[in-house]
Amino acid sequence: MRQVPRLLTVGVVVATAVACSDSFKPTTENILGMYEVESFTTDSAGTSRDLFAAGATLELIILPFGDVVGALNVPPIPPDTATFYASMNGTWALNGNTVRFTQDADSFVRDMDWIADMDRLSGDKSFGAVRVRVVLKRQPGPPIH
Repeated sequence: MRQVPRLLTVGVVVATAVACSDSFKPTTENILGMYEVESFTTDSAGTSRDLFAAGATLELIILPFGDVVGALNVPPIPPDTATFYASMNGTWALNGNTVRFTQDADSFVRDMDWIADMDRLSGDKSFGAVRVRVVLKRQPGPPIH
């Protein structure tokens, strides 16, 4: 009879482990939507910059059939004196939990892997001595089909 409680305990542990491992699995349907910056930082030579707080924006609308539209705006950050703007119009593809964007605009967006999570896309990559980290959050709204 002592085996029954032990088997029940093992069963509960296994069921809990399976339930916890059943996390978000991105599909070409459940990542569709409009995304905006939640955080946008760069790190270089020991200096961290919060580009979101400085006014930078990145908006992406991930559409069906692999299309994406949007824009990237980064205000001048001294010593730079020009605003950087790039159209994010292009295509996207999902491979596992990784989203890749293909655009004509030369920006970090097309050069990094974006990890899809529940209502979030996260990118983190170093370009030479500059590390770029961005988290985009899906905005509420009607579903895109």
